[in-house]
Amino acid sequence: MSAILAITRAGPLTTVQDAGRVGHLRNGISASGPMDGTAYALAGALVGADHAGIEITAAGIALKLQSGACRIGLAGGSFVARQNGEIRDWPGTVTLHAGDDLTITPGAAGNYGYLRFENPLILPMVMGSLSTSSRARLGGLAGRPLQVGDVLELGDASGAAPQPIKAAPPDEGPIRFVWGLHADLFAAQVRQHFVGAPFLVSRRHDRMGVRLDDSAGVFADATILSLASDAIVPGDIQILGDGTPIVLMRDHQPTGGYPRIATIITADLDRFAQARPGSTLEFEPVNVTHAQQILRSQRT
Repeated sequence: MSAILAITRAGPLTTVQDAGRVGHLRNGISASGPMDGTAYALAGALVGADHAGIEITAAGIALKLQSGACRIGLAGGSFVARQNGEIRDWPGTVTLHAGDDLTITPGAAGNYGYLRFENPLILPMVMGSLSTSSRARLGGLAGRPLQVGDVLELGDASGAAPQPIKAAPPDEGPIRFVWGLHADLFAAQVRQHFVGAPFLVSRRHDRMGVRLDDSAGVFADATILSLASDAIVPGDIQILGDGTPIVLMRDHQPTGGYPRIATIITADLDRFAQARPGSTLEFEPVNVTHAQQILRSQRT
C-alpha cells in the first residue's frame, strides 16, 4: 500500500539521501549520500530497504502519516523516538498507520539519524540518485532540505525481508588517518605535533565540512597555506589560509586550493561525522594497507 507523509517539524539540513550520486565529481558535483553510512545501512536493514531515506540532524524531526501505512527503520546517533507520544526503540522499527505521529528528538550523542522506509519515496531521480546535494541544489525535494509543510509520497512496499544485523559498538580512541597529498609541505615538527594534539569540533559544521578549533596551535605558524586547486575527497583535512583545519564531508566542493595534510580513513569517517560540537578528538596515522584491513573487518 502506498502512503503519504507530512513533515510537521524539521531540524536544519534534514534531507533525503540514498547511497549517493557517484561518478559526477568531474562535472563539479560531489556524491553527497549519508554522513554516517553505517547507520544509514543499519536503518535500511531493519526494514529490508535498499532505497532512499531521510537523514535528520541533531534537532530531530516530526512526521504525521496522512494516509496508508508504512514501516520505518530508525538508526544513527542517539535519538529518542516517540510514536503517538510513546517511546520506541532506537535503533529499531516503527509501523505507522493513518493519523499516527512520529517524533524524534535529540538524545545523548550524535549529529545524524536515519529514517529508512519499507516503501520507496516517490521523487524524481537526478543524475542517477535521489540524494539531496545542498551545494548543487539537486535531488531530494526540489534540491533543498525538508521543511514544515512538505508532503512525501511513498510507493508500494517491496516486501523485502529485514536483515538480522545489530548495531556494532563504535570504535573508540583517536580518529585514524593516512597522510595526505600535501603532508610533505608541512614541516616535520608540525606533522609530529598534529599527531596526538587535541582538536575541538566547532559549531561551524555542515554537510560540506567540519571546522576544528586548533587550541594547541599546531598550525599557528604554518606557512604553506595555498596552492593550485586539485581534486579532493571526503575525509580530507584541509588547512585554510588562517591555519584553521577543516574536514571535508559528503557535500564537499570538487576542488580545493589549500593543502590537505591528511585524509580520515573510511572506517572512521562515520564516527567523526557523529562527533558533536564541543567534542575533543585526536588523530592517529595508519598506512593504506592497515586502513583497508580495518574497513574489511568492519564489513564482515
